[in-house]
Amino acid sequence: MKLILTETISTLGREGDVVAVKAGYGRNYLLPKKKGVLANEKNLAELEQNRAAIAARLAKEKEIADQLAARLAGVTVTASRAAGEDGRLFGSVTNSEIAALLAEQGVAIDRKQIVLAEPIKAIGEYTVQVKVGLQTTADLLVSVVAATEN
Repeated sequence: MKLILTETISTLGREGDVVAVKAGYGRNYLLPKKKGVLANEKNLAELEQNRAAIAARLAKEKEIADQLAARLAGVTVTASRAAGEDGRLFGSVTNSEIAALLAEQGVAIDRKQIVLAEPIKAIGEYTVQVKVGLQTTADLLVSVVAATEN
């Protein structure tokens, strides 16, 4: 089944791309959620008319993503957690907590944009990738320290 994407989907392509997908995926997910339209003559002609607007919108999104990546380049977040004597945390630091720490510093990032292979479970400094746009990532330094008891 050939579809024209009406929005960017990271696993398929950018807005305006003509993609071939399995019939069930297109019929049951992409079409009902209006993430794609059938690639027939009428829709292809409309796509050609809208190519310039789509390109401008994608360029603007890329520019915003690059600005956010530059803003995140120098940011370090510090998470303070209770830890044992061997440096292992009681619990873990997850992408939700990293997003909350970034929000405290004035950077609004959705937790789904933070890529953690697994939760952080030990004291130390970690480099975490943040997806700020399609094919644009930024590295974020996360420092995990032991909480001091009062």
